[in-house]
Amino acid sequence: MSKTKSKYHHGDLRPSLLNAATSMINEGGVEALSLRKLAEQVGVSRTATYHHFKDKHDLLCAVAAQGFAKWHTIEEEIFNDTSLTVHERYRKFVFSYIEFASQNPAIYDLMFGNTLWKHNQANQALRDIAYPCFQYQVDMTKAWQEKGILPQGEATLRLAQVTWSTMHGMARLIIDGIYADASSIEEMCECAVNLFMQSKV
Repeated sequence: MSKTKSKYHHGDLRPSLLNAATSMINEGGVEALSLRKLAEQVGVSRTATYHHFKDKHDLLCAVAAQGFAKWHTIEEEIFNDTSLTVHERYRKFVFSYIEFASQNPAIYDLMFGNTLWKHNQANQALRDIAYPCFQYQVDMTKAWQEKGILPQGEATLRLAQVTWSTMHGMARLIIDGIYADASSIEEMCECAVNLFMQSKV
């Protein structure tokens, strides 16, 4: 315990554990992660990890939540970037979503896969960040409809769901290597933008 105290100040250990867990998942998938291995990686006792995460599932939810927080920061920056036209912002949003997924495939799987969501296994902390993250996309969709670049005749929620489903499907094809690879990303994203945007103002 003295080793933990000497190396980490109060509040420092949890972020370090999350970052190390994220790296372990990116390198070897969810199967490569355990609280014991994580403790060894960070250089603390296994008991120290249980002060922050009650079990592996709790840790996985926290890693996924951190992924949602990272993506939400990206989409907020894009939407509020006034140096770009509205059309450029929407195009960047689509491209950035696919880029985020393809560069973080294991974390993306954790964020949106059945490991945490099947049978309502996601904990409340994860739900509290994942659901608002999608709601922000709904809000962006409404704003883009009001500016006339997305179809105004469609229900905002349904349009947000369909556009997200399209991006998610593209991401899955790229991650899984089915019919698409990294060289296809740009053309697929451009096609999606052209399909959904009704005006390039």
